Amino acid sequence: MAKIGFVGLGKMGSPMAANLIRAGHDVRGFDVVPHALAAAKQAGITIASSAGDAASGVEVVITMLPEGCHVLEVYRTNLVGNAGPGTLFIDCSTIDLKSARDAHAIAQAAGMASLDAPVSGGVVGATNATLTFMVGGEDAAARRAEPILSAMGKKIVHCGPAGTGQTAKACNNMILGASMIAVCEAFVLSERLGISAQALFDVVSTSSGQCWAVTTYCPVPGPVPSSPANHGYKPGFAASLMLKDLKLAREAAEMVGAQTTLGRHAADIYTGYEAAGFGASDFSGIINHIRAQGETECA
Repeated sequence: MAKIGFVGLGKMGSPMAANLIRAGHDVRGFDVVPHALAAAKQAGITIASSAGDAASGVEVVITMLPEGCHVLEVYRTNLVGNAGPGTLFIDCSTIDLKSARDAHAIAQAAGMASLDAPVSGGVVGATNATLTFMVGGEDAAARRAEPILSAMGKKIVHCGPAGTGQTAKACNNMILGASMIAVCEAFVLSERLGISAQALFDVVSTSSGQCWAVTTYCPVPGPVPSSPANHGYKPGFAASLMLKDLKLAREAAEMVGAQTTLGRHAADIYTGYEAAGFGASDFSGIINHIRAQGETECA
């Protein structure tokens, strides 16, 4: 079993680290937020005194941080100077493509192996060890990481060289954001036309409109009991995080001159939802924003 340092013990990182412990790994973790450290300690994670301490004397360092600037800062100031040569760095954060590539360069210049490995599956997937990992980096590093990632997820896809994990994540979540809006618009339309949510679900879930936003994460209460719609739109996956990912997809598209009209429009809609004060609610709650906008237009 491996000795692992884990930096970033928030809503995703803490259950991921806990699953590594359940798999028999030795995990030492750190977070700058005191209550995150307290929760991680309760989950059985050994608490390091700093990010550098978490990286000292381990074989693998995993980071799960909010933004690219945080990843680059902790790599430069805490990790590369404390980790031993050849340590495998796995960044599971969802960040911009340039920062991901810069993180690889920092690690490799210090003699470390490195991967970008963002995840899909949310807090439920992190808790149940059913995450999907989208991995970018060299083949040897990806093979080395597989038993570690397997303890935290059910699907590992090596997408290609450095940065391709972040590319895949941006593309995936652009699809998710746009499809959730389309699903919400359809359910609001059905309401106005007198079709029950259950009837529409029964049709769409077995027809050509079927998608994850309908069958797993249905945005109306009732048809899918486990969806946030049945729990006051408590995330789940916060709307602010969906907006972050849609912006990352837009930035990536601008880098290469790709046309992503629906993705850009989805970002605009989620921008309005966040501005209305709902960034902390689940992203499927966008249905309430769409419904309210329609009511305003009718008035």
